[in-house]
Amino acid sequence: MEESALGLVLIPLLAVLAPLLGRAIGPIMRVPVVVFELLLGILVGPAVFGWVHPNEFIGMFSEFGLAMLFFLAGSEIDFATIGRRPLARASLGWALSIVLGLGVGFLLVPGEGMIVIAIALSSTALGTLMPILRDAGELTTPFGRAVTVIGTVGEFLPLIAISIFLGVRSASVATVVLLLFVVLALLAVFAARRIPHGRLHAFVSATLHTSAQFGVRFLLLLIAALVALSLWLDLDILLGAFVAGTVWRIVISSADEEDAAQVDSKIEGIAFGFLVPIFFIYTGVTFDLQALLESPLATALVPVLLLAMLIIRGTAAQFSASDGMGMRDRSALAFLAATGLPIIVAVAAIGVDRDLIGSHIAAALIGAGMLSVLLYPLIGMTLRGDRAAVQARAGSESQGEL
Repeated sequence: MEESALGLVLIPLLAVLAPLLGRAIGPIMRVPVVVFELLLGILVGPAVFGWVHPNEFIGMFSEFGLAMLFFLAGSEIDFATIGRRPLARASLGWALSIVLGLGVGFLLVPGEGMIVIAIALSSTALGTLMPILRDAGELTTPFGRAVTVIGTVGEFLPLIAISIFLGVRSASVATVVLLLFVVLALLAVFAARRIPHGRLHAFVSATLHTSAQFGVRFLLLLIAALVALSLWLDLDILLGAFVAGTVWRIVISSADEEDAAQVDSKIEGIAFGFLVPIFFIYTGVTFDLQALLESPLATALVPVLLLAMLIIRGTAAQFSASDGMGMRDRSALAFLAATGLPIIVAVAAIGVDRDLIGSHIAAALIGAGMLSVLLYPLIGMTLRGDRAAVQARAGSESQGEL
C-alpha cells in the first residue's frame, strides 16, 4: 500500500483506537483522549515504526484541526459571564508569565529565541482543557470559570505576542496591522450583536434535519472568512479562528436553546470526531524524537521545561483563584493552567523556521508540552475530585464555618 494511502487509513484507525484505550484505562485513571492520540501518532510516525510520514495533504487537515480547536475555545467563552475584573487579573498573571518565561529563555537561548521560549511557557491549552472540564461537569462551576478565563488569556495573548514579535514585519508595523485586525474583528462582533438574527435562526432551524444544513455551512463560512482575513493581513490563522468562535457564540446565543444545542453538537462532531484528532495524531507523527534523544541537553531540558511550565503558569493562575478556594483547588488550578501544547507546537515551528531556536530545543519544548497534556490535567482533575466529592467537601467546609 502506498505511504499516503496507508496514512489515510491509519490515522482514522488511531482516532477510533484512542477513545477505546481511554475507556479501557478509565477504571484505573482518567487520561485525556489526546494523550493516546499523541502517543499513537509517535508510534506510527518516523520516530518508531515509520508507517506514516509527514505530508502536505494530512498536514493541511491538521491545520484545520488546530484552527477548529481554537474556534471551539472561542465559542465556549461568555465574556458577559466572565467579567472585566477576572480578565484583568488573568492578564496580569499572563504578564508575569511572560517576564518569567523571558528569564528562562535568556538562560537557554539568549537573543530573539528567548521570545519563543517565553511565549511557549506562557500559554495554556484552553481548547484541550474544555472537553475535560465539560466531561467532568465543571464548565459552569466557579472553578471551571476560573480555568476558562486563565485559558482564554493563555491562548489569545500568546497569539497576539506571536503576531507582534515573531511576524515577518517589524514590531511597529505588526502592531498597526494587528490593530487593524482588532478593529475589523470588533466590527464583526458589533454586527453580530446588532443585526437581527430572527430569519437566520429560522432558516437554521428549518434545515437542521435536511441536506441543506445551513447552520453548519454558515458557521464554516464564518470560520473561513475570519481565517482568510488573518491570512490576508499575514497574521496567525488561529487569531481568526478564535475570533470566529466568539462571534458565533453571540450569533447563536439568541437562538432557540434546543436548535443551538443541535448545531453545536454537529460542529463538535466535525471537530472532535474528525479534524481535532488529526491535529493531535499528526503532532505525534511530526514529533522529532530523534533530535530529542540524540541531544543530551534536549533530553535533560524536557523535565526542566515541564517544571518551568508548572511554576510559571501555576503562579500566574493564583491571580485568578477566588478567595474561597482552598489549597487543593488552587493546586488543581495551577496544574490545569500549566497544560499547554497547541501554541507550543505553533511557536516552536516558527522558531525553527526562522532559525531562532534549534530543532533540539523545539523538540524539548514540544516534548514538555506533550507531557503537560499527559500529566497535568490528570493530576489537576484528581486533586479537584469528582463533583459529588467536591460538593460534599464544600458543604462540610461551610458547616464548619457555621
